[in-house]
Amino acid sequence: MFGSLFEEEGEGYSLAPSGGRVVKGEGEPPPPRGRVNLSGIKNQGGTCYLNSLLQTLLFTPEFREELFSLGPKELGCLEDKDKPEAKVRVIPLELQRLFARLLLVDQQSASTTDLTDSFGWNNSEESRQHDVQELNRILFSALEHSLVDTSGSAFIQRLYHGTTVNSILCKECGNISQRQEDFLDLTVCVRGVCGLEGALWDMFVEEEMFEGSNLYRCGQCDQLVTAAKSAKLRKLPPFLTVSLLRFNFDFARCERYKETGRYTFPLTINLRPFCEQTEDDDSEYSYELFSVIIHKGGCYGGHYHVYIKDMDHLGLWEPPEEDTKPKVQKKKEVRAYTEPEKDDPLSVLSSIIAQEESRSVLLDQLGQRLMDKIGSSWSKKYRKLHGPIGKFLQNHSDVFVLVNNGTRVALKANPPSPVTQPSSPAHTTPGSSSTPDPTEPKTAPEPQGSHWFDLNDSTVTSIHERDVEKMYQGKESAYMLFYRKTLLRRPSGALRNPGYQVPPHLLEMAEEENRRLQQRREEFEASNNSVELRLHLAPRYRLENGALKPISIEQKEATNLIFDRCRTVGDLRMIIYQKQDLWEGDMALTVARSLPAGLHLYNTLTDDEVSLYSAGILTGTDLFVWNGREVCGATVQTGAEWEPVLLTVVRPSLGEEEEGEGGGVREALGEPQESLLCQEKRGGEGGGASGWRVFPPGDMQRTLKELALKDGDALLVLEPQTQDSSVFSVSGDMVTVTTPSDCRWLLVEYRPERRRRGGGEEEEERMRAKVPASGNMLLCEVKQRAIAELQLQEHLAVYRLLHLYLAQTTTSPPTVFIYLAPLHPIISISTLHILPLQINYSSVTVSLLPLLISSAIVKVLLPLLISSAIVKVLSLLPLLIAAAIVKVLSLLPLLISSAIVKVLSLLPLLIAAAIVKVLSLLPLLIAAAIVKVLLPPLISSAIVKVLLPLLISSAIVKVLLLLPLLISSAIVKVLLLLPLLISSAIVKVLLLLLIQPVLLW
Repeated sequence: MFGSLFEEEGEGYSLAPSGGRVVKGEGEPPPPRGRVNLSGIKNQGGTCYLNSLLQTLLFTPEFREELFSLGPKELGCLEDKDKPEAKVRVIPLELQRLFARLLLVDQQSASTTDLTDSFGWNNSEESRQHDVQELNRILFSALEHSLVDTSGSAFIQRLYHGTTVNSILCKECGNISQRQEDFLDLTVCVRGVCGLEGALWDMFVEEEMFEGSNLYRCGQCDQLVTAAKSAKLRKLPPFLTVSLLRFNFDFARCERYKETGRYTFPLTINLRPFCEQTEDDDSEYSYELFSVIIHKGGCYGGHYHVYIKDMDHLGLWEPPEEDTKPKVQKKKEVRAYTEPEKDDPLSVLSSIIAQEESRSVLLDQLGQRLMDKIGSSWSKKYRKLHGPIGKFLQNHSDVFVLVNNGTRVALKANPPSPVTQPSSPAHTTPGSSSTPDPTEPKTAPEPQGSHWFDLNDSTVTSIHERDVEKMYQGKESAYMLFYRKTLLRRPSGALRNPGYQVPPHLLEMAEEENRRLQQRREEFEASNNSVELRLHLAPRYRLENGALKPISIEQKEATNLIFDRCRTVGDLRMIIYQKQDLWEGDMALTVARSLPAGLHLYNTLTDDEVSLYSAGILTGTDLFVWNGREVCGATVQTGAEWEPVLLTVVRPSLGEEEEGEGGGVREALGEPQESLLCQEKRGGEGGGASGWRVFPPGDMQRTLKELALKDGDALLVLEPQTQDSSVFSVSGDMVTVTTPSDCRWLLVEYRPERRRRGGGEEEEERMRAKVPASGNMLLCEVKQRAIAELQLQEHLAVYRLLHLYLAQTTTSPPTVFIYLAPLHPIISISTLHILPLQINYSSVTVSLLPLLISSAIVKVLLPLLISSAIVKVLSLLPLLIAAAIVKVLSLLPLLISSAIVKVLSLLPLLIAAAIVKVLSLLPLLIAAAIVKVLLPPLISSAIVKVLLPLLISSAIVKVLLLLPLLISSAIVKVLLLLPLLISSAIVKVLLLLLIQPVLLW
């Protein structure tokens, strides 16, 4: 269950390395301790139960000091744990180091990875939650096993070991039978009991009777008799651990459940009524509560944290947050965050983080805060729809941001302040004391003896002693109680001295870690506080239409400067002075921003004593360096109310021979008086029309800010000669612009090849004709009508292709030109004249830029061209497919019959050749068999001489017989393949003949 927690090799020492874990690279340094000056413990995923138990042991001073009393001579050194001959007791050594870090290292939380590695735990053990009561017994057993043969082998027994005695009294003879039992913790019942004292009364005062059918066999009477059974505490330990049986099993429902009813426990308790020996003074039986491990959740999961009383006053107790806030403010805050939408996890998590004073929440505590907020866990409420909480935060990176090396989550719109928290008092060395700073604000006096803290993984907060009583009942209730004898007094040297009884080598280790942390924090702060600024120098800019624009395009607009934002504005000014040797006069630094119209200036940094961070200067901020009054002799207006706006002003001109001049500014704004100034309005007429709203005369005296005009808005200036055109129709305060898709006829122009005159000028003869058309007419129909109107039938042999172009016209209704031209005409496309306008919110300064709108006409003709091509392809495709099928079907019988005739004619020849080949080879095979049998006896050369000519003649005959067959076989193969090759060639030719018309068309 807990891995190999106490399975160490040898006599209480380890020979194996505890590794296997990959250490992540160093990033952001851990934050320092908070105001309470106590360190928490990081949660490795499911180790909150371990963290709660370790904090309890740490704040048990006698346990801590017994552990620190064991030196390297007895425990060994962790540096030697990988050596085969070394005897290193890893678990107590790692526990010593962890306690030293928790006491002395200035960090918000310490890590337990080295300790859990010494346990032999893997990642699955660290992410799986276990029962803290069982862990307490196993950890004590592992420590006792590790400390065998050392001076500390019995210190756990001295601190936690107690005994009970069970007695059975025979009612017949009075004989008492006793059995003694040892315990490290007392397990008490919760079900059916109102509190701890009642449970102890049932255990150690009430007698259980053996009577009726349940009799006891007395060893002295040797018979079944009536008897009384009772139990008493014989030996009381200095520290009493009480485990509450909150988890039970319901046999009716066959399921586990948690007892959440009220179960009280006193802050101080006297155990005299429950003890066997009662002659001692009351102080020997008096205990005080100093630790409560709390479980929140159900029987199948939950979260552990611990309330601890700081006996040595190591922490700085201060009133909890709710005590320091005024009641009125508290009510307002409750009202502000009363009921977020519980079905919306985004609003719930945002409200949780927003209510935190630090404006951030530890990532491993976010689920707990969510349960406190809505009474349900993330897995039960949101996981099915939104996935794991970590993935949800990543998917909403526009709302949440991870800080402190990914350990905390904050709102992106309201990040935590990088200003460090008020530094906690430095750790005092043995024999020294800390003096309070008179400049710090005074807090409420700490009640005497009420040093209670809530240690919840990485978070440590102050609580009141009365808060312990809130853990009597509910889903969040006490699970383990730790009492100490009131006789145990702490020496004065241990108070407010975290280094008390810490070995020197651990003090050195803590000092070295503090130096490294301080160095890392300084380096990280320096790198994190560096901002990159963009400096814009005034001599490189000019004022144009209310906006600053670069004088030269080739010249670099801005100069980048990396600067520490913790330094002041005055320091930045001096650095810029040093870099600009030729600068004369005053220097003003003004925050600027690049807008569509140009660069605009906002607020000027006037206080040289303010840091860049306090002034709101971030990475990427643009700063304009100037004298604070003018740029190139022109006065510059600063502030958001003077932001320039870039507008697009359309001024159409339907005159074909009119030059494309922009016109004056006042003319574009509506002069002469007959001109109309319109603003584009959505939701105009259907089809190809768009609507524009005419500005009433009263609006001519209003600013653009009052008219709510912004960057990118379009204006239309309609001159008197265009108002009667069918392109623009005026109805009341609305102007409808009709696009070419609604035109009723087209103007077709014919341009032949251009000829050169003697002087080099071009001579071009044009022919024009009107062609009736509509928006849904095919382009091929327009082509036929144009050829008929222009009488160009005789030119079709020369000009096979039609080239279509767009142009402007002075006629009404709107027209589009279609040019019939040779293969390579060069025709320019004219467009409507368009004037973009740039206007300042507080003035009527405008600037005009060119804009083309010919794409609208192109969009009209493009569907016509595409539809005509598709119709032609679809009309010719069936004919081409049918012709190809007819040709293939006509040739197929001929090819098949030719192949059959050739095969039938060659078949007798092939059969005869095979028979001849077999008959010719038969004598040879017989002769070869005879020779093989007679060859051994025939040794004389005479016989060999006789047979050799026969063998040679047989080989010659065989060759002569096979030669005609091979020749005939080659001829047959050629004759068979020839028709196939010819037919393949014919098919290819036919396919080319079929495809060629399509390609040519």
